[in-house]
Amino acid sequence: MVQPMGVLKTQNPNKDMQLDVTVVFPAINEADIIEQTITTVSQALQTYGCTYEIIIAEDGSTDGTDKKAAEIAQKLPYVRHIHGEKRLGRGRALKNSFKESNGNVLIYMDVDLATDLKHLSQLINAVTVEGYPLATGSRMLSQSKAKRTFTRGFVSKTYNFMVRLILGSKVKDHQCGFKAFQREILLPLLDEVKANHWFWDTETLVRAQRKGYKVKEIPVEWNSTRETKVKLFKDSLDMGMQVLVLWMHLTF
Repeated sequence: MVQPMGVLKTQNPNKDMQLDVTVVFPAINEADIIEQTITTVSQALQTYGCTYEIIIAEDGSTDGTDKKAAEIAQKLPYVRHIHGEKRLGRGRALKNSFKESNGNVLIYMDVDLATDLKHLSQLINAVTVEGYPLATGSRMLSQSKAKRTFTRGFVSKTYNFMVRLILGSKVKDHQCGFKAFQREILLPLLDEVKANHWFWDTETLVRAQRKGYKVKEIPVEWNSTRETKVKLFKDSLDMGMQVLVLWMHLTF
């Protein structure tokens, strides 16, 4: 387990301060849940006893998430808010936030906390104790429990099969929003990864594996309590095209 180190106390964390963990939440139009999410994750991190920061990568919201995130960051010393005036896409928002981060372990998760937080210690320990360069939650392992519609599950399985077949990935679930990285592994990868939106996860995992890095997949309980922001067929088609483009780029 992560050893107790205390919680960050400074009001304005700076880029030179080394912390155990950075958690990034890519957020667009999440004003109704962002504060509760921060509270829940902060309580979990305090239980694990690590130094940490939480970054809200707020991406061109129009529902007041920017104001809510700014208020939270002003109130809580371990929270930082990175505001995007215009929508950049999830991948670019993550990239910008990770470059500004202070943690040795870099984590991102979805704001709705669809992945049960009981797996957070497994995610952190996969990197810090087991020594994996990357770790990801997986809804596709035999021990996993994922609640979603048949259509969404079918599209996801088809997409992941395509990634494994065409790009040679060993990962079964590339898109679960519950990932951790060793800092020294992820930062050099950031500028190589060109995807700006949903495909960012897949491209990051594929490029890491091409460099010889192993990925730990953790079976998780996953239950999205709200309608997905992925436009299922449009975004899936776009990501399928990006699989082919990445294959061409890596092959020729």
